Amino acid sequence: MDKRSRLIVGTIWIAVACIMATTLEPSVPTTVVELLRVFVVLMALFLGFIYLFDPRGLITERRFH
Repeated sequence: MDKRSRLIVGTIWIAVACIMATTLEPSVPTTVVELLRVFVVLMALFLGFIYLFDPRGLITERRFH
């Protein structure tokens, strides 16, 4: 995957995390649904980080294709 594509996909994942973060309550999550929302936000941020920074060439070397 070239750098431009990685930047686009990483930006989309961060945008998803931002949109999902608006649905979170400002308190400590107490229900399963709130915990799942936090998990989705963290997962989207993680994927955005992976695509933007490509640590150890995970995306560019196509190890998982």
